[in-house]
Amino acid sequence: MAKVTGIGGVFFKTSDTAATAKWFTDVLDLPTEPWGRVFPWREREDPERKGYTVLGLHPQRSDYFGPSALPFMLNLRVDDLDGMLELLRQRGATILKVLDPEPNGRFAHVVGPDGLTLELWEPKRDDPYDP
Repeated sequence: MAKVTGIGGVFFKTSDTAATAKWFTDVLDLPTEPWGRVFPWREREDPERKGYTVLGLHPQRSDYFGPSALPFMLNLRVDDLDGMLELLRQRGATILKVLDPEPNGRFAHVVGPDGLTLELWEPKRDDPYDP
């Protein structure tokens, strides 16, 4: 059965992505680009299994989180996007959109609690960080 395997990222809107990136870089010593940054990691029980979590910065005017009016979105890694979408449909969840495949994998947006947009991410199988 398809399942969520972890947090893929946290995305939030900011009035100035470059200034926010500079703050993370200068204040927290976390080199960050205006789009955000990647935090690579390895599985504790199996250090050969790699993954990454993204901190994503989006402009205030971005409609990527839509239709949610919330200024943030949670990205969840899944092991089987098609299977997860079918499971969610069976459970009555609203699927907002399934995006075209990208170099990082496949994505879909679903409605979560309080209108929160949840992004489901199935990492590309040959991604060096795919667990």
